[in-house]
Amino acid sequence: MRSSPLPRMSRRGRVTIGVLVGVFVLFTLLGWGVNAWTDWLWFDEVRYTQVFTGVLATRLLLFLVVGVGLALIVGGNLWLAYRLRPRMRPHSAEQATLERYRMLLTPRLGTWIALVSAVIGLFAGLSAQTRWAQWLLFRNGGNFGVKDPEFGVDVGFYVFQLPFWRYVLGVGFTAVVLALLGALAVHYIFGGVRLQGVGDRMSNSARAHLSTLVAVFVLLKAVAYVLDRRAMLLEYNEGAKLYGAGYADVNALLPAKEILAWISVLVALAIIVFSNAVMRNLVWPGISLALLGVSAVAIGGIYPWAVQTFEVKPSARDKEAPYIERSIKATRSAFGLDGTKTTGYAASNLVPPASLATDTSVVPNVRLLDPQLVSETYTQLQQVRGFYDFGSKLDIDRYAVKDKTSDYVVGVREINYGELTDQQSNWINRHTVYTHGYGLVAAPANQVVCGGQPYFVSGFLGEKAQEACSSPTEEIPAQQPRIYYGERMEPDDYAIVGQKGDRNVEFDRPTQTGGEQYYTYSGEGGVKVGSFPRRLLYAIKEQESNFLLSEAVNENSKLLYVRNPRDRVEKVAPFLTLDGDPYPAVVNGRVLWIIDGYTTAATYPYAERVNLQSETADELTGRGTFQLARENVNYIRNSVKATVDAYDGTVKLYSYDDNDPVLKAWNKAFGGDLVLPKGDIPAELAEHFRYPADLFKVQRNLLTKFHVTDPGDFYSGQDFWQVPNVPDAPDSGQKQPPYYLFTQFPGQEGPRFQLTSAVTPNGRQNLAALVSGSYVDGQPRLEVLELPDQTRISGPTQVHQQMTNNGDIRQQLNLLSSNQAQVQYGNLLSLPFADGMLYVEPVYVKSSSQDAYPLLQKVLLSYGDGGSYVVLANNLSDGIKQLVEQGKRAGSGTPPPPSDGGGTPPPSGGNNNATPPPLTGELADAAGKVQSAIAEVKAAQASGDFERYGRALKALDEAMAAFQQAQAAANGSANPAPSGSASPSASASPSPSG
Repeated sequence: MRSSPLPRMSRRGRVTIGVLVGVFVLFTLLGWGVNAWTDWLWFDEVRYTQVFTGVLATRLLLFLVVGVGLALIVGGNLWLAYRLRPRMRPHSAEQATLERYRMLLTPRLGTWIALVSAVIGLFAGLSAQTRWAQWLLFRNGGNFGVKDPEFGVDVGFYVFQLPFWRYVLGVGFTAVVLALLGALAVHYIFGGVRLQGVGDRMSNSARAHLSTLVAVFVLLKAVAYVLDRRAMLLEYNEGAKLYGAGYADVNALLPAKEILAWISVLVALAIIVFSNAVMRNLVWPGISLALLGVSAVAIGGIYPWAVQTFEVKPSARDKEAPYIERSIKATRSAFGLDGTKTTGYAASNLVPPASLATDTSVVPNVRLLDPQLVSETYTQLQQVRGFYDFGSKLDIDRYAVKDKTSDYVVGVREINYGELTDQQSNWINRHTVYTHGYGLVAAPANQVVCGGQPYFVSGFLGEKAQEACSSPTEEIPAQQPRIYYGERMEPDDYAIVGQKGDRNVEFDRPTQTGGEQYYTYSGEGGVKVGSFPRRLLYAIKEQESNFLLSEAVNENSKLLYVRNPRDRVEKVAPFLTLDGDPYPAVVNGRVLWIIDGYTTAATYPYAERVNLQSETADELTGRGTFQLARENVNYIRNSVKATVDAYDGTVKLYSYDDNDPVLKAWNKAFGGDLVLPKGDIPAELAEHFRYPADLFKVQRNLLTKFHVTDPGDFYSGQDFWQVPNVPDAPDSGQKQPPYYLFTQFPGQEGPRFQLTSAVTPNGRQNLAALVSGSYVDGQPRLEVLELPDQTRISGPTQVHQQMTNNGDIRQQLNLLSSNQAQVQYGNLLSLPFADGMLYVEPVYVKSSSQDAYPLLQKVLLSYGDGGSYVVLANNLSDGIKQLVEQGKRAGSGTPPPPSDGGGTPPPSGGNNNATPPPLTGELADAAGKVQSAIAEVKAAQASGDFERYGRALKALDEAMAAFQQAQAAANGSANPAPSGSASPSASASPSPSG
């Protein structure tokens, strides 16, 4: 019985669907066009249009080539299957059922094939265009000059060629599988393949077509085996717990892959020959495919497993040794560890030497200001307006002021749009009035004044500083201090600048007389939006009608957007992985953001593979530093130093590793002049380059294992290290961040600005080594000071516990903290000095009152093994003197007095954390006066009356002196110990030691 045809859609229904599809396509194309046009305007503003056109052209090329190619392959096979249909089909119930589908498809078969092919091509093209980076490296990559240890092939093949070849192979498999499934369906519908009836189940033409596709699939499998042989050098070796082919892989799996490749070729030929020339059936082709499957299991699976189980495991240390050595060498090369200078450091001196008091290279440069803690202090003392913000962490840089180079804690006074009031947050204010911040605020890292405050030397809102605790003039002057581009900017924080006439409407800064100063942007940055088409364009992009309606947008207007420096560099150089901690610097009178850019790869043979997000995470991640993407890499270079002008947004990329093959490939891909050569870096800019934090973290973490270069020792793992947790919160599980210091380590010719970190033995807390990264003559230098295996020197966590749990010091710390205040600990610095270890940890006190900020009140110091010589001093100078005095007493055999925090152990069996006994008599009266003085300091601080604040600080110093005398009398000592929360200085002049 003939079935009725499917009902046709009405004309109105077809028109409705057509209109809906048209509207959808129109809005999709409109959105794409607006984004593309505005992107072009932005790239034209920053003068990097070659990136926009290069990436766009490459994506379009891949979309068309792969999309059209896959569509033609699938569509061609569908059409061929139709052309090879049998003219006469035997009558059967199956064929009668299929007849209705043949009636539906046949009149418009070309349309159906084109539609199916177009959909497949569309998705294939969309997938292919995301591979633009692989294609550009494939076309432009060169050699590394390093050959892999197994095949002798240049590493450039693995980094530049192999990833794209594997993608092309995947496209080939996809095309053949889709063509095979589609051809099988067409053959079945049109009778070439039958499940019922008499005679052959498949026509000769259908068998030839389908068997050829199967043979092509098997040939592609042979190619896959060949590529798998090379890719084995990238796989994880479970036996050695390292990456790269191991003993069983090289001696069993590699030959197996080669054998399977040849078997695949033979099976492909057998399928074609036996299916179409000899037996003309599918029996022998099926047997051939089964043979390939059995071979893959036996040769490629069972045999390597047997070698690994019965030959390697019983003597893995010896069998895997050559391959462990390969992994060690490759990892050290791929991550820039091969040039690491390792020096033994005995740290045998456990007594504070007298030279501490006269040192000029280490002690004077000890950094007391913690960038994370004092950010609140900067905000409260330098904020001036509620919408200014310094972020949750400041940065460390160094400057030469008055012919002396030292490190400074720097921060930029930015606009934080989230802090605008409701009245300030309307569209006009947000985008045309509050457009920029003002000034780079800096303070020497080793100085505090006025009861523990930073000594500000730059970033003032007027010509002279108003605060009594700051430098009277700018010591780090910026000719253009306005900040239009900064880390606090979100993607929707655009600014419209440029006004009519002489009237300035942008809020610039408050004046010294209590008024407000306004400004009009005059920089080169920004996209002109004065014309109606541009205003309409950005009204659509931002979905904001005020671009068309507001008088604030005029013929002189410019639009500043993508204002986060990291986002700007990422857009200009999408092939770079950017460091999570950009930092500002004053260079030639302008504030520049400096961002470190990394070139990476994930296919360096035998190199360890790490995840950048997990390897760079520590206590500061997300609190002032950006979290890196979850990217797996086994090669990294700090090949680019990028700068962004904080005023006009100019982006510049400077090569910092001219030998990096990956950077050469990217530069070539975009015309050869995208990245400026290293010789073009201005000398004043180069003075502010610092060893990048995220690269250092990766290298430090790898050095905890790969400092061991002997394969046997590496296999045993007994000499591995670990990065300690945060000293004052070891149970948090967060790693101690590395810290920047301007100091001199043993073996160095003079003080350097270097990033340092302590490491401990794996599973223990004593100190194992100090790792530092710095630049010497413009070249990166990694250095390791390695302590003996059984050293007595404590690690950071132990030292912090020993210092804070010391009986006398614990009592003094408890006095600092109360219901109205809390103690906060700054960076614990590990400093090698005079064949011993000096530890310095600043102690801050923060009131619990609203808008309070931390003040540096004390300094913890320790020398030697961390517990024998410990002091809690008012400032660094006093602490050094007390340590030296303790050392002298130790040399003379005189025990240190118990009140000076000099390491007197707590009573036997006592609880170090127990509440101290209540104070009585004169000591209690003196303590009460100290608390009253502290309360007056807080009240004066909150009032903003600097004269009252100075009197309060002076009274606090007197109260502390009286308390010290009372404490000395109570302890029976003629040498009172520092205690309480005495400020280093109550005057406005800076204290050089904090």
